[in-house]
Amino acid sequence: MDMFGIMIALLSGALMSVQGVFNTEVTKQTSLWVSSAFVQLTAFLVCMAAWLLTDRSSFLNLAEVDHKYMLFSGVIGAFITITVVKAMDGLGPARAAMLIVISQLIVAWLIELFGMFGAEKTPFEWRKLIGMVIAIVGIVIFKW
Repeated sequence: MDMFGIMIALLSGALMSVQGVFNTEVTKQTSLWVSSAFVQLTAFLVCMAAWLLTDRSSFLNLAEVDHKYMLFSGVIGAFITITVVKAMDGLGPARAAMLIVISQLIVAWLIELFGMFGAEKTPFEWRKLIGMVIAIVGIVIFKW
């Protein structure tokens, strides 16, 4: 296994949980749309600064993306922000994060299983299905 990949994935999960709590608290003091717009704006500014400092490739390369529908991932990102805030507000950070991770796992597995969106198709494996069922049972146990 790629240790760097594991560490980055763990960092990503931790950052998502912290961001969800931050976004939820800012939303309570402003509004869902103000908070979400601010999150997307600050993300844009950070990305632009990183681009200026490191990359400098042309934005015109976006016109060469094979499947244009993939350019809507930013729209999905906005809905992710909104749904995480609503989930954490309604369920609390731990329960929301568990359900979010289980949903991510199931959808990611289905994408691989059916080879959707250009992902490499993988064969069905009972152990993966059993693992997901165990994860769902874990959520039920945690909720009690």
